[in-house]
Amino acid sequence: MLTTTDLTSADLDQIRKTALGEADPLGIAAGLADAVDAGRLADPEIAGEALILAAEIAESRAKHEAALRYAERAVEADAKSDGIKAHALHARLLFRAGRADEAMAELEPLRPRLTEHNDAPAYIAAALAVGGRHKLAEEWLTEAVQAALAERSSDPASAEDAGLLFFLLQQRHGIRHALNLPHDAHDNLADRLETRLANASTTAVGDELLFFPQAEFDRVIAKWPALTAAYGSTWDEHRARLERELSRRAASNPAPLPGTADGLATFAGLDADPADPKTRAGYTRQLAVKPSSITWPPERNGSCWCGSGLKYKKCCLPRARA
Repeated sequence: MLTTTDLTSADLDQIRKTALGEADPLGIAAGLADAVDAGRLADPEIAGEALILAAEIAESRAKHEAALRYAERAVEADAKSDGIKAHALHARLLFRAGRADEAMAELEPLRPRLTEHNDAPAYIAAALAVGGRHKLAEEWLTEAVQAALAERSSDPASAEDAGLLFFLLQQRHGIRHALNLPHDAHDNLADRLETRLANASTTAVGDELLFFPQAEFDRVIAKWPALTAAYGSTWDEHRARLERELSRRAASNPAPLPGTADGLATFAGLDADPADPKTRAGYTRQLAVKPSSITWPPERNGSCWCGSGLKYKKCCLPRARA
């Protein structure tokens, strides 16, 4: 049952996790659409997110006509954003409705995004697969992989090093397996990266994911000015560096590790220098023992992970692209 208060991004995340286990998931989907109609959203910009969720719930129950209606509204709601997920979902449902030409017209403009957005390979490949376009998906993904590799001087050494290329290779590998195609060089690279990722049960941790909230950052820099070289001279620079590092490591589901000035000083004790890289790395490993209290990445319209109170898309998301 939906709350009677205005829905937030956090509410949508919770509904996404629990809706299919509820007694009436289709009622929840309808409730989400009603909340959009009634303006019962804490932020009007999450309307597309709510309608996408409604469409996915309806699709999971094979109510494809209802799902398509929700998806069409999601595309309209996301008209001012990049809307990759809404458009790909809409295309998938158009394929299910036997409207293949319309589905392809929806997907074609998304093709350039394969090399720009981490989620695009999965969304686009899934839509094409539903439409029986496995061969076309393989062609699009191969072209995107080749373009991504052309920008590199050598093959990536790890999934983290590969970044978006890893997601392209994964999706292409899966599609080629479905087509019973023989392994090629790109499939071999996908296998190597996936194996290395699976074997990395204990990853060496430096302090690259160490995050200081604004008040703590100010205290850290005031106590140890030399740390501006490691963490940036301003909080904006600190967040930008971390967002770029998180994006680089996206394949391994990273998360910021929130630290404090007192925590760093306590870990250093009397004998170690808090500004020493080994001390900072040790403090970060200590923090990494427990799951991070911060989830990354948040939804585009959700609250930013840094705690600024702004939407992610208007706060730290653009910092990775700066």
